[in-house]
Amino acid sequence: MSTVQTEQPGATGQSEAGRAADLSDDRRPAWPLVAMREIQVRLRDRNFIMSTVLSVFLLAAVILANHFFGGMGTGGMNYKIGVEGQQGSTIVQQAETYAGADSSLEAVELADAAAVESATSRGEVDYGLLQTDDGWELVDEGPTNTELQMAVGEAVRSVVMAQNAEAAGTDLGAINDGTVLTTRDLSAGEDGSNPGLIAFILGFVFAFLFYMSSLMFGMQIASSVVEEKQSRLVEILAAAIPIRSLLVGKVLGNTALAFAQLLLFVAVGLIGLSFTDMASMLPGMTEGILWYIPFFVLGFLALACIWAAAGSLASRNEDLQATTMPLTMALVLIFVVGLQLQGTWREIGSFIPVMSTILMPMRILEGEAAWWEPVVALVLVLAFCALTISFGVRLYRRSVMHTSGTLTWRKALTLKD
Repeated sequence: MSTVQTEQPGATGQSEAGRAADLSDDRRPAWPLVAMREIQVRLRDRNFIMSTVLSVFLLAAVILANHFFGGMGTGGMNYKIGVEGQQGSTIVQQAETYAGADSSLEAVELADAAAVESATSRGEVDYGLLQTDDGWELVDEGPTNTELQMAVGEAVRSVVMAQNAEAAGTDLGAINDGTVLTTRDLSAGEDGSNPGLIAFILGFVFAFLFYMSSLMFGMQIASSVVEEKQSRLVEILAAAIPIRSLLVGKVLGNTALAFAQLLLFVAVGLIGLSFTDMASMLPGMTEGILWYIPFFVLGFLALACIWAAAGSLASRNEDLQATTMPLTMALVLIFVVGLQLQGTWREIGSFIPVMSTILMPMRILEGEAAWWEPVVALVLVLAFCALTISFGVRLYRRSVMHTSGTLTWRKALTLKD
């Protein structure tokens, strides 16, 4: 033990050695102290604080900039509008004259109202124009372009009033009959929310937050392990407390920080959205956000012990890139493939542990998931989490005391405890 102490950097080494000695005489679990130490170290890390503050600022800036400048483009409108008859085509042609010289509005005649709605939902046309008992209705997937609504509204009034005037003479009531244009969002639910738009925005945000948190905090866990190993501090700690307690405290401390940072980002995002046109959609986000939280925590835990094991394989910080490469590539694959899956493959992917953190909340927001599906997916993640923790603890215990060079994953599995 004297050899280890001479390699410690002065007061820091003595402080850690004293803390380890206290732990050896304490019958209480050691992992809470290790977790608190991890949290305190990160909260004193200037880079961690600055990156968190910068992320919050950028998140708020993007939301507000999109609100204030999103609709201020100078280009003309170019839309295909599905209609169900000649009168609809006439209105679209008239609307093009109100839209401006740089705009192009093309009428696409379809069989009936159902065909118009179907083509709009599939993206074959940008909007649909339908005649109703009260006038005309502009349907789309998502918010309606304000300039287009104004142009089509003017065209409806112009065309319909001309027809009414011809049929009813100077009866102003009859002339104005049927000239009202309303809008209807085909992706909106019964409560007025917009699951399609919400899923598109929040789905990517959820996936990105999980990817960045797992990568950033995972590398912090691995770096912390290799620093303790390189300075031989781990030998002092291992003499005082069980290695399992050291690993559990390290993992739970970083998980708590990742979860707190997630809550901060979500809070800033919701507050920012409350000042935008999407404020009315916030109630529709609640269920997806509430389900995302347990998926995030369990998904993070499922990877955290593996990150610690990856750090224990290295002997120097320079070796971390090689030992953590498999985890990094797995995260990239989950992020990219998860967002690309569609149809049946997307449903299957929402049950695959870790990938379900990305896909299941999206399916919940879109109303595609039955009540039992997220429950089953969570149970699968929990089981996978137990397996990865067991594997990570085993690998960490075998390799963290190995100081004679970098280990490969395969070689570490052959070592004895």
